[in-house]
This record gives sequence, structure tokens and C-alpha cells, in this order.
Amino acid sequence: MEQYKSEFIEFMIESDVLKFGDFTLKSGRKSPFFMNAGAYVTGAQLKRLGEYYAKAIHDCYGDDFDVLFGPAYKGIPLAVVTAIAYSELYGKEVRYCSDRKEEKDHGADKGSFLGTKLKDGDRVIMIEDVTTSGKSMEETVPKVKGAADVTIVGLMVSLNRMEVGLGGKVSALDEIKEKYGFEGNAIVTMEEVVECLYNRDCQGRVVIDDALKASIDAYYEQYGCH
Repeated sequence: MEQYKSEFIEFMIESDVLKFGDFTLKSGRKSPFFMNAGAYVTGAQLKRLGEYYAKAIHDCYGDDFDVLFGPAYKGIPLAVVTAIAYSELYGKEVRYCSDRKEEKDHGADKGSFLGTKLKDGDRVIMIEDVTTSGKSMEETVPKVKGAADVTIVGLMVSLNRMEVGLGGKVSALDEIKEKYGFEGNAIVTMEEVVECLYNRDCQGRVVIDDALKASIDAYYEQYGCH
């Protein structure tokens, strides 16, 4: 496992973003783990978060893209901090763009988008916190494709939960590829999280013990991608 991945897993625990317990997800599934990217709130946390996203994007997609698109609302700060980090780490200027939930009908920046204007020929990477079912892409992809003749290169999320998507057969990221034709990748997968944390000390404690590992295994028996 690349060093930035194990560092990112510890960073999620340290920032109280990845939690373990009993959670009911938006999809109705009862899960022993939950990730809330909204818990990254300080300047230092956001700076590091942008750097991890930038490293993962560079790893998966290289430099051949122009725009980072973060769907409203959680994707907006992700696109901004990653654009800053990409400039600092790789010396490449990429633009950021996000959609508005409500169209703005006044001022010089009226319309459906924040940030850069999408142009014909732009190569776009979508950026999100976590994709459980791929539902958000149903709303976002048509907006992006409708704005200009762009190519969506791929999607980067922070955690791949590695469970079946809305169709109930393949993972949400695989469903996105089947439906829209672009790759989905993650900074880390849940398998890597378990590998990194199971019976190992992190922040002075064992985060995933045998009992929690058994709960996670049972969850994947039911919802995992086999």
C-alpha cells in the first residue's frame, strides 16, 4: 500500500471522519462504519485533504485534465482544496467548477454553476466524498455534459465502500462506469482500511478489533461486491 494511503486512513480516524458503530445509511442499509467528509473543518485538515486527493488523482489520471468538478454541496470545498493542492504539488493549474442547487438569476455570475465556465474540449474529473450508490452522478453528469462538449475523464472519491450499487449486482463505481463510461477511483478502499487498522495500533488504540472485524465481514457478506 502506498504511504499516502496508510497516512490518509490514519488521517480519517484522527479527524473523526471515519466512525465505527451502528449506522443507518441513506440507502437504508445498516452499516458498522460511516464516513462523514463534513467533519474536515480546520484549515490544516482541509489542506491535507486536498493533498491526498491531488496525489490519488495524479496516481490514477496523471495530468491530462483541465477542470475539477465538485457536485454541490460537499463537493465544492473538495474541488477547491484539491485545485490548490494540485497547483502546489505538481505545478499544474487546474480550474474548479461546481453546480448550484438553485440557479442564480442576477449578477455577473448568474447561471447554474460556480467557479470556471465549462468549455468545449475541457477534460473534467469529478470529485466527491464517498459513493455508496452512485445516485448523485444521476443528477450531476447530465448537468456537466449539458454545459459544454466536455469529456469526463473519471471520478475520484475518498473512500470506496466496496458494496453493490443501486442495481444490486456490481459496485457503485462499476455501475458508474457501465452507465456513463468513465472510471471511478478512490483514495482508499474499505478493504485497505481494514488491512491497515485490523488489530493494529492507531492513535493509541486498536480501532478494528475481532468483534468489529466480524461485523464488517458480515456486512460485506450481505452488501459486498463478490
